Amino acid sequence: MQFCDDCGSMMRKESGVMVCASCGTTAEQRVSSEDFISTEKQSGDELIETSEEANFEGKPTAKDVRCDDCGHTEAWYTIKQTASADEPPTRFFKCKECGYRWREYN
Repeated sequence: MQFCDDCGSMMRKESGVMVCASCGTTAEQRVSSEDFISTEKQSGDELIETSEEANFEGKPTAKDVRCDDCGHTEAWYTIKQTASADEPPTRFFKCKECGYRWREYN
C-alpha cells in the first residue's frame, strides 16, 4: 500500500504509475516486487450490521442501556471488532421498543 506524499490519501496503480485517489498526484511505485490488488467486495466477517434491514432480533439483550430516542432500557446488541485487536470491540444496539440504533465504544 502506498500513500500520497501531498495529501496522505491511499494511492492506486494505473498504467504503471501510482495515482492518488483524492488529489490526482502521480508517483512511481515504491514497492516494485509486489502487485497491488484491489477488491470491490468484502467477506461477511468484515461487514457490520448497520443497515435498517439488519436483523438484530434473536441477538443477546442488554438491560443496562438507555435508548437516547425513547428512553427504553432494553435493547438487542451485537459485538464486532472494528479496530485493531488490542482495542476493545464495539457494541451495536437496537432498541427493543422503537428500533433506534446506536453504537458504544468501550
